[in-house]
Amino acid sequence: MKLLTDEELRQALDKDIFHLISETADELGLECYVIGGYVRDLFLERPSNDIDVVVIRKPLSDSPEGERSKTTPIGCLIASEVQKKLGHFDMLRSGQKAHLAVFKNFGTAQLKWNGIEIEFVGARKESYSHDSRKPVVEDGTIEDDQNRRDFTINAMALCLNGDRFGELVDPFDGLYDLEDGIIATPLDPDITFSDDPLRMMRCIRFATQLNFYIEDETFEALERNKERIRIISGERIAEELNKIIMSPTPSKGFIDLERCGLLEIIFPELYALQGIESRNGRAHKDNFYHTLEVLDNVAKQTDPESSLWLRWAAILHDIGKPKSKKWDNVQGWTFHNHNYIGEKMVPQIFRRMKLPMNEKMKYVEKLVGLHMRPIAIADDEVTDSAVRRLLFEAGDDIDDLMLLCNADITSKNEERKRQFRQNFALVKEKLVAIEEKDRIRNMKFAVDGEEIMQMFGLQPSREVGMLKNAMKEAILDGIIPNEHDACVEFLRKVRRESEC
Repeated sequence: MKLLTDEELRQALDKDIFHLISETADELGLECYVIGGYVRDLFLERPSNDIDVVVIRKPLSDSPEGERSKTTPIGCLIASEVQKKLGHFDMLRSGQKAHLAVFKNFGTAQLKWNGIEIEFVGARKESYSHDSRKPVVEDGTIEDDQNRRDFTINAMALCLNGDRFGELVDPFDGLYDLEDGIIATPLDPDITFSDDPLRMMRCIRFATQLNFYIEDETFEALERNKERIRIISGERIAEELNKIIMSPTPSKGFIDLERCGLLEIIFPELYALQGIESRNGRAHKDNFYHTLEVLDNVAKQTDPESSLWLRWAAILHDIGKPKSKKWDNVQGWTFHNHNYIGEKMVPQIFRRMKLPMNEKMKYVEKLVGLHMRPIAIADDEVTDSAVRRLLFEAGDDIDDLMLLCNADITSKNEERKRQFRQNFALVKEKLVAIEEKDRIRNMKFAVDGEEIMQMFGLQPSREVGMLKNAMKEAILDGIIPNEHDACVEFLRKVRRESEC
């Protein structure tokens, strides 16, 4: 973080777009501020092209602009005037054309220009009913608008008017909270969270993304208001959850969700993983914290922009363990087939959480179902047959599967972990060698079902499926090569034997 002087703040705003907004606001007799995340990120030295501008109606003269601003939402009015200026500006500078989207029902407008997105809105004060997060809105002052902001670090504003250009307005000491790494609400946190319960998810999301501490009073309000999250749609919760998952250390967010009681409500399957049970002096590991360790391991090795669904696979890889948990007097605690049980749970979880029910869900499903296979192969003798089958079933997702399985090695026994990694490295070597030799990944068989039916004069039937499966197994076991003549000869042999 960098503490910026008044002059440095003015320099940070010394951009064409801010000067055009400033000029327009002064011409229309409007107070105007850039507010929220853009201001916060200036101090955090994080690049941002998303700009929120709040506009306040001042006592106006009888000018045409003044009359028009009484009937047009002022956010839309100033955005329209800025777009006109940008049109002239672009003709002089050969820049990009500005695109304006106006949402009169909400009193907002969005301007896109030269890779920048600016949202204009009139300052407002809000009041809420108990069963909705949609407020009743009235025109307000800059103070009213800052009062309604979610957190002190998001309530800071910089004036854009010419006579106060770059002046920081920070009534809740958001700058100090930013410096101290604290998430706190501007006003009573109980009111803040009860009015709009999605702010509880945003609270944990910001703390996770920025690696900040949630102030005690604010965290206690999370605990008191957790049940209010039930009025929030699954889509909005999933959106915040995904931002937590894509953060550098996502476990921090899930631990906070569990501590305040939100996790049990929004993600009961993950909540059910926590806890350790002992019997006859033998205990299993806490699968909740193990899952978070695996998630962090994956996050360390991947780019958040391209690994969201791999991270979801890490979260869900052991989700079937509570349903599969059993005690065996010889083996102790077992979780047999938890990967297959978890695989079947994935669509249910995605559907309830309004996550995409498409190839992304199928990808997570596949990785959850297969995540035990590389470890099982490494535990045993690493045979060509087992590796071929793994390659065939994982297809193009084999590299992600291996990354997930490597992240899953979290044993506290260093000797056991060393042996796992050594065996795992052997599996990876075999994968490379067999892929180079046999091209198993996404392999197409030399003889398909249509040709099998023609060869033996069969209709679509169970027998065709059995013949095709026998051929597949023989290829994967290395008994025959995936070549047309060899496959035809093998199929004829199998057919003869079945008729005897």
